[in-house]
Amino acid sequence: MLQRLYSLTLSLAFAIGLAASAQAEDITLKFEHFMPAVSLEHRTWLAPWAERIGKASGGHIKVEVYPSMQLGGKAPQLFDQTKDGVIDIAWVVAGYTPGRFPRLEVFELPWLAHVEAARTSKAAWDFFSVYGQEETKDVKVLAVFTHGKGTLFTKDKPVRLPADLAGLKIRVPTRTINATLTLLGASPQGIPAPAVPEALAKGVVDGVMFPYEVVPAFKVDELTNQVTEFMGDRALYTAVFMLVMNKARYEALPADMKAVIDGNSGAALSAEIGAQFDAWDIPGREAVAKHGATVTKIDGADLAAWKAATAPVTKDWIAARDKAGDKGAELVTAASDLIAKYAQ
Repeated sequence: MLQRLYSLTLSLAFAIGLAASAQAEDITLKFEHFMPAVSLEHRTWLAPWAERIGKASGGHIKVEVYPSMQLGGKAPQLFDQTKDGVIDIAWVVAGYTPGRFPRLEVFELPWLAHVEAARTSKAAWDFFSVYGQEETKDVKVLAVFTHGKGTLFTKDKPVRLPADLAGLKIRVPTRTINATLTLLGASPQGIPAPAVPEALAKGVVDGVMFPYEVVPAFKVDELTNQVTEFMGDRALYTAVFMLVMNKARYEALPADMKAVIDGNSGAALSAEIGAQFDAWDIPGREAVAKHGATVTKIDGADLAAWKAATAPVTKDWIAARDKAGDKGAELVTAASDLIAKYAQ
């Protein structure tokens, strides 16, 4: 009897030891993105966020950050790489896979997004929470956010009116800004951000649509000399981003480690990243000024002309969503109302 009790005690102790070991097991998460290691995004957001996760987990979670697609693949593949478990976490540009996240596209429509990324990012997270769950169900979404207002950078030719775009080859990041520039007579080129310096240097494009924040990372200040900046409190365009995690990897985490991830994601992280994008615009502007580019600011009657010329894009988007079974006007109204809420 004593022997059996002794054996049972040893077995129980062994089981408890295994459970404790499993609970304390270190976890490594691979986080891949497309920006270079020298970029502000990597140095002041991505790497620090990874460190924050490590500290909050008591060192049990290690997030390894791989810039410049170091684990392979191309930027448009990041969502699928995460979904399939090739990587654990990724920064995804929704517009790099046109049509895959059609509802979230609403924030990329002309003159809908606020010029401040922090405000639009708050609205984007709230909108996603209601309307975006289905189209992102294959991953765990940690944040939804945008960059600041989109700006046009060109080589040699100034652009003031929509007609000035005629025939220009312009790099665009999303389907909606592609439709917008096509309507205005330009020739849009869908080129991922990392390929922009080469495209500009080789004359593949005459200009690019970008926020100021990526200017230093992709040498836009060195490769262009004309800037068209749209004034007012609404942006010609923005791009929707997501921070996503492999769903199975997240669900397999112990409860306390899930809490660490949850405590460093969601609405608060979305707003935080949006505010970072606003701050990153400042050195971008400084770089443009340092290289002496001519900045043409579009306001008043000229801005009204741009808004009138691009109005059909939103109308067509609503019609396309209606045809797909959504209520397009409802989506636009919901996004607009959220922007107005956070613009106050």
